[in-house]
Amino acid sequence: MSTSTDLAIRTSGLVKTFGSFRALDGLDLEVERGEVHGFLGPNGAGKSTTIRVLLGLLRANGGSVELLGGDPWREVVALHRRLAYVPGDVVLWPALSGGEAIDLLGRMRGGLDEDRRARLIDRFELDPTKRGRTYSKGNRQKVAIVAALASNVELLILDEPTSGLDPLMEEVFQQEIATEKAKGRTILLSSHIMSEVEALADRVSIIRAGRIVDRGTLAQLRGGSRVTITATLERPPASAAELTFVHPHALEGNRLSATCDPDRITEAMAGLATYGLADLTVSPASLEEMFLRHYDGDHREGDLDNKDNKDNKKDDDDNDSTAGSAGRRRRSGQNSTGQDLTR
Repeated sequence: MSTSTDLAIRTSGLVKTFGSFRALDGLDLEVERGEVHGFLGPNGAGKSTTIRVLLGLLRANGGSVELLGGDPWREVVALHRRLAYVPGDVVLWPALSGGEAIDLLGRMRGGLDEDRRARLIDRFELDPTKRGRTYSKGNRQKVAIVAALASNVELLILDEPTSGLDPLMEEVFQQEIATEKAKGRTILLSSHIMSEVEALADRVSIIRAGRIVDRGTLAQLRGGSRVTITATLERPPASAAELTFVHPHALEGNRLSATCDPDRITEAMAGLATYGLADLTVSPASLEEMFLRHYDGDHREGDLDNKDNKDNKKDDDDNDSTAGSAGRRRRSGQNSTGQDLTR
């Protein structure tokens, strides 16, 4: 088990309630320094509520939370200078250009790497001279991503960061996160794109109904999960019942789709070889399959967030702000456009 000094994020028994609704129900989350940690769950599982607590936008009702060795509720300003946040729906200052927004966010975090800023603007094909009000959703995301990756911070908290990006820009994002990972930057990545998390994450935590229900490396999560086999047989059996060494899903002509227990792969390969193999693919369980294993038969996806959204609209508005500056604005009296509401 990791010690407190090894952890960038640690929550223990974290509880957050909204009236009688328990959004977080004893959540235990640990993110080690220098790792990319995937944070997975459907709408309503508690991901966004967890992130808001980590950012100091919500105060927990119970349990403990530690972020970069500090208390995110009491030390929000100091901690926000050490982290960068990218939400899934970025709101920019409408009168500022993209470049000005990037620089402003950078100053809030203690500075930008100018060379990295220029390179990232080029990589993401962003026009930094346009005003925030003219940007599409995808370009607003690019502004927040560039600002986050160019910042000299210890921790990146990314909540559906590629929402609105086209596939080419998603690939650029993955390449840049891989670069940050190689540098040892700590990243908490919440995403519905399983392939993105599977490609980038060192470890994964799966949340359901406000609790972590599974965690570990991909190899640990796979555990005894069956592998998937697809094969083209030169001499197909009379029926799938002959294939006692696999769990057939379908046998159509000479095309077989099946699964196999990990400890029977050698037996399965030997058994299938007797029918002649024209083509064979063996795949371990994907992250998506492991994720769905925790939600099979559960059709309530989105119910909890709908209630959360209905009862806590103000909290959702906070989540739309860019790069973690909302906590600071909440205390200074500014809204998401940077306007001073105290005047």
